[in-house]
Order: sequence, then structure tokens, then C-alpha cells
Amino acid sequence: MIERVLAIETSCDDTSVAIVDRSGWVHSVVAASQDLEHELYGGIVPEIAARNHSIALIPLIEEAFKKAGMSWSDIHGIAVTNRPGLIGALIVGLVTAKSLSQAKKIPFLGVNHLEGHLLAPFLKDSQYSPPEDFGYPYVGLAISGGHTSLYQIKGLGDYKVLGATRDDAAGECFDKFAKMAGLGFPGGVRVDQLAKTGNPEAFEFPRSMIHDDTFDMSFSGLKASGQRMLEQLGPELVQEQLPDLCASFQEAIVDVLIAKLDRAAKVYRAKRVILTGGVSANSRLRARAEKWAAEKGLTLVVPPIRYCTDNAAMIGYAGVLRMAQGETSAMDLGPSPQALTTDFK
Repeated sequence: MIERVLAIETSCDDTSVAIVDRSGWVHSVVAASQDLEHELYGGIVPEIAARNHSIALIPLIEEAFKKAGMSWSDIHGIAVTNRPGLIGALIVGLVTAKSLSQAKKIPFLGVNHLEGHLLAPFLKDSQYSPPEDFGYPYVGLAISGGHTSLYQIKGLGDYKVLGATRDDAAGECFDKFAKMAGLGFPGGVRVDQLAKTGNPEAFEFPRSMIHDDTFDMSFSGLKASGQRMLEQLGPELVQEQLPDLCASFQEAIVDVLIAKLDRAAKVYRAKRVILTGGVSANSRLRARAEKWAAEKGLTLVVPPIRYCTDNAAMIGYAGVLRMAQGETSAMDLGPSPQALTTDFK
């Protein structure tokens, strides 16, 4: 019986390893950030990401075992992200998982990175556990640098895509604005920090599709508007008004996300909603979502930041649940930059 797995996540630029059991308990989760390596280029360089994964992964596996106080005899399977993501980065994790699977004679399973995000609220550790009344079904908003989508989650493997961004992801929009404003990479966190002392009504930015009769979103127009605003103001005024610019730009993104989440909750009569993905770490989005949920009488679950950003714990939980049902992957499993057509409805 599959009760506990070692999990590997290398879909983008963060290398992460975790040990997770079927109850969702995270025995250990460790990670290596590559922010400093990519900052020079103002964005993620796939080749650099893959190389750094290959350097960090084995030491992280050893650290995960040490932190959990476990050995390979405690592990019944290996869960690894194989889709969607950067191909070179995924290959490192997938080849490592296959090699360990053969060496240790235990099964492995390729996991959809987005499924991990959608199940992250169920994770548990000594500082976090979901509310007692949390369970299926629920509506989920997954927001990151590569994805911004709304889902209805009815159960394990039963996910319906309600809507998504038609162009840029919210996280990408944050990072590009930060880069144009000279804040460096990764920029989303820095926009959030500066916005705390700014006026969100100081500048007017577009909120594309906010009143559209769908669950879809668009952020390319906002990004273009941000670029024009920065160019019109010029370097000196931009620096003087950075907090207001960041607060106003951030508010435009948050307004759209909350509006779409509200519409989904109404249409699907949801009693439970989640925020997940790296952008759900944004303090303004969390505060607005908490206020909205309280006003609507909904249960809102937002995992702690360590389980919102890319992490192996969420991959381990999705993997151990599926492996407990008898699912495994064959040695010819390959990486994919996209989800499979069978992953979502």
C-alpha cells in the first residue's frame, strides 16, 4: 500500500523536494531558489534553470530525508512533476525520479503541476492545517507567473476549467511591470512591498474583461498601459511615485481576480473557495479575498506561502493519492510543456 512518497518539483526555476504521506502530512519540504542566477537577465533563463536543478536536486533529496528523520525504507513511491513546465527543467526531475525508482525498486508517478496547486490546501504540518469543514467541492483560483485560471474542483482528478487568462498571466504582468519600473526580478514581491505605502487610486489602469459575461481574464492591456504610464512620467517621477504606481497597478489586477472569483462562486453556488499559486502570496489579494469571503459567508482557504509557491509537498500529495489508487507511470513517460487533454474538463 502506498502511504508515503518522496516528491520532486522542477517545473520552473525552484528546485523542491518533499516527503508527504496520504493524510497530507508534510514530513519535510526543502527548496533551492534560483532568483540570484536569473536576476541578471530580468527573467527566467530555461537553460540556467535546468543546470541549477541538476546541481541542487540530489543534495536536497538527502536534506529532505535528514529533516524528516527517515530513510528509503520509509518511502513507498516517488511523485515527480512532468507537466506543464519548462522542458529542460522537467527533464532533470523526471530522469532523477526514474533513476531512483529503478535503483530502489519502487514505483513512480508523473504529476500535473497545476493539480498540485489545486490540492495544496489539504496539506498539513505543525503550523498549518485546513479548516475542519474544508472539502470537495470548491472553486479554485490558481494564479502564478505562468498560469491564471479558475477551476471547479469536485474531487481527485475531477477538475473543470471555468476560465483563464487569454494572454498574460497575472504573475507575469506583475514581474514585467516591476522590470519596466526598475525593480528587478522577481518583481511581484517588490511591487507588493512598495504598494503597502501607496495610494491604489492615484493612477487609473484598465481592468480588462472585468464585466465580461465569462470567467476569462486578460492582462496584456494592463501591462501595455503600465509601460505607457512609466514612459510618460519619466525616470524621475517614476521613482518619486513608485509606491502609488505599484499600489494602483496591483489594485487593477486584484480587482479583476476578485471579480472573477466572485462570479464563479455565485454561478456554481460554491460554499468553499481557494487561492493557490505564487501570486496568492500577494498581501493585497489575500486581504481583499478574506474580506470578500467574510461578506459572502464563504469558507476561504489560502495555503501558507510555502505551499503556494512552487513546492514538492503539493506534488507529493497529489501523487500519493493517485498512487494509492493504483496509478503509476511507465519508464517511457516524457515531460510536457502543457497539461494533457485528459487532465481537466
